[in-house]
Amino acid sequence: MRIAYLLADPGIGVFGTKGASVHVQEVVRALRTQGHDVTVYTLLRGLKNGDELVPDDLADLDVRVVAMPRNRDAASRELEVAGAATRMAMQAAADAGDDGLDLVYERYSLVSAAGAQLRALLRARGHETRLVLEVNAPLLDEQRRHRHLAHEELAEDLTRAVLAAADVVSCVSAPVADWVRGRLPGSAQRVHVIPNGVNTERIRPIPRSAERPFTVGFVGTLKPWHGTELLLEAFAATGRVDWRLEICGDGPERSRLETLATNLGIAARTHFHGAVAPAKVPALLGGLDVAVAPYPAPADEDGHYFSPLKVYEYMAAGVAVVASAIGELPELLEGGNGVTVPPGRVPALAEALTLLADDPELRNRLGRSGRDAAVATHGWQQRVLELLGHLDGGTDGEELAA
Repeated sequence: MRIAYLLADPGIGVFGTKGASVHVQEVVRALRTQGHDVTVYTLLRGLKNGDELVPDDLADLDVRVVAMPRNRDAASRELEVAGAATRMAMQAAADAGDDGLDLVYERYSLVSAAGAQLRALLRARGHETRLVLEVNAPLLDEQRRHRHLAHEELAEDLTRAVLAAADVVSCVSAPVADWVRGRLPGSAQRVHVIPNGVNTERIRPIPRSAERPFTVGFVGTLKPWHGTELLLEAFAATGRVDWRLEICGDGPERSRLETLATNLGIAARTHFHGAVAPAKVPALLGGLDVAVAPYPAPADEDGHYFSPLKVYEYMAAGVAVVASAIGELPELLEGGNGVTVPPGRVPALAEALTLLADDPELRNRLGRSGRDAAVATHGWQQRVLELLGHLDGGTDGEELAA
């Protein structure tokens, strides 16, 4: 199939270090592996220092950047993004030419209906183009609650328009699917839950040196809802002065976390790597004995609607996982794929870390089980085949290849 992948979120670069960038790359990679021709339209290519963040296997990916003004106030920026999304749809329609497109794939963004607009333009020419909308979060609610949404009515209208136009709405979790259905009555048959996944070829177990200290790690953006401060507090609470802590990622919480590490007396044993290129993540995971997803307890109004990419990557790396018992994580880690602890409970997290430090056989068993589960059921190839299958009413997706 000829596919246009639309990314109208100005905060996500195709080639960036965020989990969202990894998600974009993996979906595109899976589509290409299955024989599809993919062109990506984006507002942000996401490079720094040249092409160092472009994976070798995506070096030939056709990425077309739609320019938009920057450094404006938030209200103007919302309008600029909406305008850029419209231009994105028009550019993709022009690029499609007389042959058209088989599929439009849009990652849901706050003020974009680019997918609906592109589908309408192509259908006006007689092309029966289909639209998949991928929804990773209830962005309208997030923006209202945590930031500011100046043009609420516009954002609502664009969201409803692209939801209504989509043939398939792929939601990363059940709470996100419920949010979509609440905005689009009668959409149940088109809304499907397809969690995150992992590239089990890119991320594999790496033999660990027996000579290095017991090492605990976290990979992800340093934002408040990831609970990284709980990990630092638990690490300090164990009292194990011979352990190391690796924090891989960057974000608004980094300065505060570095100060916390100093105040807790663990700064000398804690390494903040900063933003890490996706290509370097497998090696970093290979240096861990335990990887942690220390989510705090959510406020009742927030719930937990994430599908943590990091946990799938931990599992694929064959590292023992400790995660908060929240959202999909208890089900994902049940059956010996990891250890869950009550969210926000530092003593319980410290106890779990100590248990795994003292029981290498248990660590190895959890790591093997997690890896096996990742390979068997959580690969990106499986996720994309499932998604494409919904386009034809439940085929396995292979019929849509090439």
